[in-house]
Amino acid sequence: MTLEKNSRLLSLDFLRGFIMVLLALESTQLYDNLIELAEGHTIQNFLIQFTHHPWHGLRFWDLIQPGFMFIAGTAMAFSIHKQTEAGVPWRGQFNKALRRSGWLFFWGVLDYAVRPHGLSFELWDVLTQLSFTMLVAFLIFRWSAKNQVLLSVGLLFLTELLYRFTNISGFDQPFTDQHNFGNFMDLILMNKINSGGWVAINCIPTAAHTIWGAVAGKLLLSSTDELKKVKYLIIAGIACLVIGFSMDATITPIIKRIATSSFTFASGGWCLLGLAFCYWWIDVKDHRKHLLLFTIVGMNSIFIYLFFEIVGNRWFTGYAGAISNGLMEIIRMPHSLIMVLTPLFIFSLEWGLCYFLYRKKIFFKL
Repeated sequence: MTLEKNSRLLSLDFLRGFIMVLLALESTQLYDNLIELAEGHTIQNFLIQFTHHPWHGLRFWDLIQPGFMFIAGTAMAFSIHKQTEAGVPWRGQFNKALRRSGWLFFWGVLDYAVRPHGLSFELWDVLTQLSFTMLVAFLIFRWSAKNQVLLSVGLLFLTELLYRFTNISGFDQPFTDQHNFGNFMDLILMNKINSGGWVAINCIPTAAHTIWGAVAGKLLLSSTDELKKVKYLIIAGIACLVIGFSMDATITPIIKRIATSSFTFASGGWCLLGLAFCYWWIDVKDHRKHLLLFTIVGMNSIFIYLFFEIVGNRWFTGYAGAISNGLMEIIRMPHSLIMVLTPLFIFSLEWGLCYFLYRKKIFFKL
């Protein structure tokens, strides 16, 4: 495969689909149910990797949002390349990027807007964050890779300064939950603090993920030898991991909930290594069998995310789950088995919806 002939990477669709499949399974409560069933058993130590770390530390699930934002940057590089090849001027590309960011912001706010007690304005959703990071990555896309990386590091440095040196009474403990600068900004922006410790200004440091994804996309689109591309991604990934964990051991703890610079480096390193492996295995070595489960979802990633976040969480999951639970209770299925099969049944319906759209060649894009 050469990108000059085919600028679409199957590994990109796979990675988007892989992330969305994991998120869809989470929305069905599968992981929570498995953790509950495994209580007291050794396997529970593995299953908690599918939950966020409570504060200082890094689990597998903490890599999902960075992966989402990183791959969005990579996909943006391919989209811009395609538009440029079609003769779309920069202004036209900017208008499209601005519209996309606007829609991402809208859907992100809407996702958190409807609460049992009424309407709410919150900025913690990944789509809201992505609306900012995508626009930043687009605006500097034509810069050299070196300058793009320098800006991303500058954003991380800015984050360090804001958390360490603003010295606002009550919010002057940079790495303490509920007492850091991010919590203060949430009071300014939304007049509330997230009980889980999440902060809206995570969009500043995590813009690095989208920028690095865009830089990786430019590399994959280049005429560089395929194995050299893999080599560069691996070197960059290892470098980020070394920086991130070195910072964690010395000056800045890895905390996903406030996206510390050490967390951004460490998670970005895993994203780069993940892309390197998938690109090498799928697009270079041409191992394309058995990917359909993921690629079908990846081709409609935004649609399925909005479906299980908005429709699923508020209606579909409960309705389909009640049907599944009721039928299995009639045949006296063990409760522990119901706790596993019902989430899988709900997921299969959501996947089937993606498959229907795929067969009809319907792809939703912002």
